[in-house]
Amino acid sequence: MTLLVFGKTGQVALELARRVPDAVFLGRAEADLSDPAACAARIAEIRPQAVINAAAWTAVDRAETEEAAALVVNGEAPAAMARACAAALIPFVQISTDYVFDGTGTEPFAPDHPTAPLNAYGRTKLAGEDGVRAAGGVHAILRTSWVFSAHGNNFLKTMLRLGATREVLNVVGDQIGGPTPAGAIADACLQIAHRLRRAPETSGTYHFSGAPDVSWADFARAIMAGAGLACRIEDIPTSAWPTPAARPANSRLDCTSLSVFGLDRPDWRAAVAQIIDELDETK
Repeated sequence: MTLLVFGKTGQVALELARRVPDAVFLGRAEADLSDPAACAARIAEIRPQAVINAAAWTAVDRAETEEAAALVVNGEAPAAMARACAAALIPFVQISTDYVFDGTGTEPFAPDHPTAPLNAYGRTKLAGEDGVRAAGGVHAILRTSWVFSAHGNNFLKTMLRLGATREVLNVVGDQIGGPTPAGAIADACLQIAHRLRRAPETSGTYHFSGAPDVSWADFARAIMAGAGLACRIEDIPTSAWPTPAARPANSRLDCTSLSVFGLDRPDWRAAVAQIIDELDETK
């Protein structure tokens, strides 16, 4: 399968490159998502057999003051990609987020639960979802949460860095979700893309997050234990850690519909151990 991936340096794109190094990866220099028409043109030019969009505006807090720019990248660009894919009869996989929900309650959000983003980032990602659906082509929107890996900036790497020099860290304990390894997201995207080619009727919106659900504070404790760090984690409420963009308290995702692709929720605890080992080897 000739695969085209938008994104080159992000966590999921890097994991995709490990798995399918012969895929075509387009970074900002080759396809800037702030120019949606150019992104669509690259699809028409390359004519792949499937497209995965692993690129996005991920600066959640900055989106609060730059929503128009974030909307182009997260909303208009995926919609343009999806229209180009629909015209060429190419399956399209779009990665989205738990931030499309309002985070109320304690039950996992099902894919068909009403959306109500709390922040600009969530609104822009929801606009992208709407654009992909409106394109009318074969597609999968894969919502995920709390992505981590050995690459780039993420919660696991931040905890390792701070935990190596601090005795105590205050971490939010009243936001609950599923930490998700970027490698598992890459595997899921590939499996879904293959399935969409054979079974276009599986088009739709799906959830994929790591298990078990946990608080940020408990996630941090697991990271410290896995790395053998003595740093103590103290739970604090969200109100004690104000941010420009509101975060959902409940990021639990109902992932049961993924069974159509033969996918289960990945165990983030095993991924934490693997990533810590990988980072140790690169020191």
